[in-house]
Amino acid sequence: MTIYLTELDTTSIEFPSPFDALDEPNGLLAFGGDLSPMRILNAYSHGIFPWYGPGEPILWWSPAPRAVFNPKTFKPSKSLKKFQRKHNYRISINQATDRVIGYCSSLRPEEETWLNSDMQAAYRELASLGFCHSVEVWQGDELVGGLYGLQRGQVFCGESMFSLKTNASKIALWYFCHHFAQSGGKLIDCQVMNPHLESLGALEVEREEFLSSLQLLKDKPVNDACFENQWLEDMP
Repeated sequence: MTIYLTELDTTSIEFPSPFDALDEPNGLLAFGGDLSPMRILNAYSHGIFPWYGPGEPILWWSPAPRAVFNPKTFKPSKSLKKFQRKHNYRISINQATDRVIGYCSSLRPEEETWLNSDMQAAYRELASLGFCHSVEVWQGDELVGGLYGLQRGQVFCGESMFSLKTNASKIALWYFCHHFAQSGGKLIDCQVMNPHLESLGALEVEREEFLSSLQLLKDKPVNDACFENQWLEDMP
């Protein structure tokens, strides 16, 4: 079977419509281009993200259905709440973004990670520009878990998470959902469903619904203090 795929170049940051994405492999939309900040931001504003393996060109995806969280309705399990009361991890925002990105890459086998050195550099540059943000989980002074992603208005596009200690990434997500909702955030995009996300309560929505929500929310602001370097208060 012949597959026709749009090749991007470096003279334009425009993408084909996400509705043109392939059914198989699910969501593949285009290849090529670069990982410049403007291109990546434009991609996320239209429900598109880069993901590619070793030896592949830059591949751009917009899969359907889409895995999402409503941060306002996220409910941690009783066991997770009990665990946090016992261990009292501390949670911060934007205090160790470089390290979070590094751990998200290094803790996966080299042949499995999509977060290569070029991708890491791209997200670190976006962090320096104020678009990429991280959540850190600490046990004492030790970084034991976290997550990172890109903000587009009232949407947070989650990229990856890691845990060095039990439940650390789950607690990062729990605290961030509460904080983001309190700050005016409406939607967390998790891209593709997996058993871990499903166990935490992620939902699947069809492409049209996701893109409609994204266009409605991507230019609406959250509270100015949402992504300031800070420690989050303990949850009740």
